Formats: sequence, C-alpha cells, structure tokens
Amino acid sequence: MNYIEEQIISIGKIRIENHLTNIGIEMVKKEIIKGLYAPEKYISSKFFYNETGSKLFEQITQLDEYYPTRTEKSILSTFVNDADIDFQNVSIIELGSGDSSKIKLLLKQISPVQLKSIRYFPVDISQSTILKSSLELIKEFDLKSITGIVADFILQLKVLPKTGRRLFCFFGSTIGNLTKTEQHAFISALGDEMQSGDGFLLGMDRVKDISVLENAYNDKKGVTAAFNKNILNVVNTLCDANFNTDDFEHLAFYNKAENRIEMYLKALKEMDITINSVFDTIHLNKGEKIHTENSHKFTDKDVKAIEEYGNFNLKNIFTDKNKWFNLLYFTKK
Repeated sequence: MNYIEEQIISIGKIRIENHLTNIGIEMVKKEIIKGLYAPEKYISSKFFYNETGSKLFEQITQLDEYYPTRTEKSILSTFVNDADIDFQNVSIIELGSGDSSKIKLLLKQISPVQLKSIRYFPVDISQSTILKSSLELIKEFDLKSITGIVADFILQLKVLPKTGRRLFCFFGSTIGNLTKTEQHAFISALGDEMQSGDGFLLGMDRVKDISVLENAYNDKKGVTAAFNKNILNVVNTLCDANFNTDDFEHLAFYNKAENRIEMYLKALKEMDITINSVFDTIHLNKGEKIHTENSHKFTDKDVKAIEEYGNFNLKNIFTDKNKWFNLLYFTKK
C-alpha cells in the first residue's frame, strides 16, 4: 500500500501505475483514526491487503470451509461459451484483482487470436500483488499489454481507462464488503463511468444455510483469524500505532436480519492504544469490538437493484449446481 512514493514500473508489455499517492498517507490516517474513535469502532476491510494480508487471503481461498472461491472458479472455468462476449480488442478491467487465478480461468477460454488484441488492467490496492500476478499472466498468455493500476477503486474510478470497448470484472463477491448504501452508490458511479456497450461481470455470493456461511469465516486452522488480526499490523504501519494482535480474538457470525457475515476483533483485556499522529490514546474495554468486515449475501431482489442502479441490462446469470454463487453478466444501456 504505497501512499507516499510515486512509481511507474515498466517490464516489457507490463506497466504498473501507482495512483494511491493522489489519496496520500495523511488522508488514510484520518480515515483509520475516525473509525477507531467512532462509538462503534471500525477499520475498513480494504486495509486487510498488505503483502502479508494478500498471502493469507490466498491461503483462505484454499481452505475446505471456504466455498466462495472454489465455487466461483467452477463457474468461471466454463461460462465463456454461453456468455456471448466479444473479446476482440477489448480492455478487461478487473477491480480488486488480487492474485491472477480467476482471470486466468477466463483467459484460458479465449482464442489465441483474440488474446493478442486484449489489454488487461488489474486494479488493486496492493502493488506487490499486481506485479506478481502480471508477471505470471504475461508468461502464460500472449496479451497485447498489461497495465496495473494501484488504486482504491471505490474512491478512484476516474483513473480507469476510458477509451475503447471495456469489460469490467468484479469477482469474489467483493461487492458484499460494502453496506447496501455503499453498494448502490458504487454501482451508480461505475454505471456513470461506463459507456453504452461496455460489459460488467459481477460475482455475488447468495444467501444459504447459516452453518455453511459461518464455517467459511471460522476455519479450523485459524487462517481467517490470522488474516483478520493482520489488519492491526497494517494500522500500526500506516499510523505508527502499537496494537498487539495477541490482545484480540477473531469473531465472525451471520447477521440474519442484514443477510451478512460480520467480522470483528474482540479485545481480550482493557487497553490504551497510542497513535503517533494524535495526542490522545484510543481506549478499549475488555470485550469491546472493532468491526473489520461485512460480507453481504445476495438474493434475486439484490440482483435487480444492481441492474437498476447501474442502468444495466442483465444478459446472463451463471451459477453452480447448488445455486450458492452467481456470476452475473450485464451490459451498459
């Protein structure tokens, strides 16, 4: 998460641009401190993904309990023939790209002739993850180019490429990390940025049995707990704070009324946390919680709302045999 140094990396067909400097470290500190001083403390889930967090999340996706990634991948590996998408000369923009495993499944289904005409734009907050995945992809696929965009895509949609025909990809049900109000605002903003004929592939995790959902976020190996606690290390680095991850326990449960998993860090003792950029300390009582993530699960009604807020046409819904996960294909009106 490089909010300080302006960097452009060029390696052959790969170019990586860092736009986080346009946000700046001081704004990031203010955002984090605001959440920690709130009556109900919170840290935005986007701060999970430093280099360590990204590696831990890759481990999570391979856990037996964590069904979303393997279920979505099963859909991604076979959907192209039925999707009626023209990949010739398209720019593929992947929001929250993470590792390259999902986009690889899509690219493997595209003909070599079309691949040579494709420009790929991975967009992620982690520069190291973009570089790693770009190097892997360019070895395997003869793409026209890869331009990595290091950015907070929720705040920085304006930095995305605007020329030519585009296919936006937003996998992993990452949209579920946003509140309903934030989801609708983001989809409206994305729709405003898109042009008539642009496409949008969206992964959405569906409402299902509560035990399946809660097990997915409380794995027996404790990888999700380590991932959750690591957000405190990110805050320590960005804000010069002194959180100790051993002073917290991981807590995740399903809120049925809101159709979402809620994830927290629960204080195991009373403590005062210092942050270098403010004079006061942040006090936590024993048992007090810091909210770190929501993961909303979706219904058919939610799909309709996405279509309306983005001013999209829903062209196809691809799902798995259990109907646990949807891959939606929209086009811009």
